[in-house]
Amino acid sequence: MSALLEVRNLKKYFKTGGAWLHAVDGINFTLNEGKTLGVVGESGCGKTTLGRVILHLLEPTDGQVIFDGKDWTNPKKTELAKMREEMQIIFQDPYASLNPRMSVSEIIMEPLILQGKLSKAQIREETVRLMDTVGLAVRFGNAYPHELDGGRRQRIGVARALALNPKFIVCDEPVSALDVSIQAQIINLLLDLQEEYGLAYMFVTHDLSVVNYISDDIMVMYLGQAVEKAPAEELFDRPLHPYTKALLSAIPIPDIHNQTKRIIMQGEITSPINPKPGCRFMDRCQYISPECANPQTLEEPSPNHFVACCRSNIINT
Repeated sequence: MSALLEVRNLKKYFKTGGAWLHAVDGINFTLNEGKTLGVVGESGCGKTTLGRVILHLLEPTDGQVIFDGKDWTNPKKTELAKMREEMQIIFQDPYASLNPRMSVSEIIMEPLILQGKLSKAQIREETVRLMDTVGLAVRFGNAYPHELDGGRRQRIGVARALALNPKFIVCDEPVSALDVSIQAQIINLLLDLQEEYGLAYMFVTHDLSVVNYISDDIMVMYLGQAVEKAPAEELFDRPLHPYTKALLSAIPIPDIHNQTKRIIMQGEITSPINPKPGCRFMDRCQYISPECANPQTLEEPSPNHFVACCRSNIINT
């Protein structure tokens, strides 16, 4: 299976006074066609920023984005328009991401109109098809976002993302604002669409149960850096990084006879503004040693399982 997306040493820094906030700091991964990479971590770890930098909603500070064999790191304006057809996003808030002055059909039509390849009749026909694909009844075509519930609003966002037949979609916490029953519907819809169209997803979330269900591989981020990356089943069965272990221990288990011991992280969160070169988790880690002050890079202790921790071999013995 060929690589659709390659991210190489991607960085995004924001100027804050006389310093730099390291929102995304040296991220590397490869995503194949038809696969899903789950990206998890606490709020503020850089998950959403990473997705926006890949899509050029934010411009990268450094690094490379290789998409479908072509370097899209610094695209020209005409190339960026083409890129928009191949790479799309589903936003977190299914209300704020929709224009309240446009009807459902107008919202879905908009990318098709801007693309300028179809006639008016073809656009109307394609809009009806997209609504049917995502499970929206045609009778909602003239409705406005405020008249619909959260699940239907998010289906509009999915239809809009599908309109230009993309190969890759960033799903930016697409179910976090929805009720649990509606979450399952949207996730299953995304899985069905992936199977039908061969879509690749980068699924950003803080919900570990959701990411385990939908992802092929999972990358754990902490303060702008990847601390662990592995196939989903492997990560849940054998986490190697102390931060990953702490996250997984927080998942509630609905069995009073099989409870896991919660790992409570202590200490202060390291500032992402001009951070020191060592491990950014060490101030909250119970396994800290002098080696942790050195730069930590992703190593591969077992096939396809990467961890950025100099103590992982000691912690997991």
